[in-house]
Amino acid sequence: MSVASAGFAAHLAQAHAAVPAPLPGAAFCALADGLLALLFPERAARPLPNADAVAAELHVFRAELGALLAAVPGLPAPAAALAAEFTAQLPRLREALLRDAAAILAGDPAAQDRTEVVATYPGFYATALHRLAHALYQRGVPRLPRLLAEHAHQRTGIDIHPGARIGPAFCIDHGTGIVIGETAEIGANVQIYQGVTLGALSVAKGLQGLKRHPTIEDYVVIYAGATILGGSTVVGTRSIIGGNVWLTESVPSHSRVYHRAQIHISRSEDPANEVMFSI
Repeated sequence: MSVASAGFAAHLAQAHAAVPAPLPGAAFCALADGLLALLFPERAARPLPNADAVAAELHVFRAELGALLAAVPGLPAPAAALAAEFTAQLPRLREALLRDAAAILAGDPAAQDRTEVVATYPGFYATALHRLAHALYQRGVPRLPRLLAEHAHQRTGIDIHPGARIGPAFCIDHGTGIVIGETAEIGANVQIYQGVTLGALSVAKGLQGLKRHPTIEDYVVIYAGATILGGSTVVGTRSIIGGNVWLTESVPSHSRVYHRAQIHISRSEDPANEVMFSI
């Protein structure tokens, strides 16, 4: 080994020695997927036979969650206490996700029934993992909520920061390319299509901890490709934001915001006789 490569190796060795112990990210994401299968038998390979079997699985989940949390430095409370608190919250989380599934079913003419939504829809899956991650985020659990959010991102193409506050009956239709920032606030019965960004006007580091992402009030529909930016931007109740809109200021309730594109279509019996493009 040359002197240069030896020095480089020593430098890397210092970096390896200084890095925190790796988190059990893969195990935690697998546990979250297992929890969804427990909460929603539509996602399970084999439904559980009775209440005793379900209770036993909940006990195992609580123990496994506590063991994984124990490996996370900087917890705000003992791992066992956090696991118990999270497990006690599962009935409320399941009820919230059932409302999300019902909203997706009601909002998508292609959806056949709730079983199809729960078992196959990426929007439901991303929302479910977000609600789990957000519950941990609210309790100050470091890093694991973001790992869970990235797991959902990799699976669905939907990127929701675990800090985003999302109200009940949330409907993501299709979903690919959706980005929802940390301080976004979304009300009840909101419907969002693919390619939507709820982002910040500036990414300056000095804005950390401040409200940087928009507020979406109740019963808003945001169509594909729309970009809504800024912490002071509020989309009022029952508004519709059309496709490809770029919005950086608030709009009142019941607004209709559209991007107007000019497209010209001409028809000829012999298309070779007429060549005209308007872009």
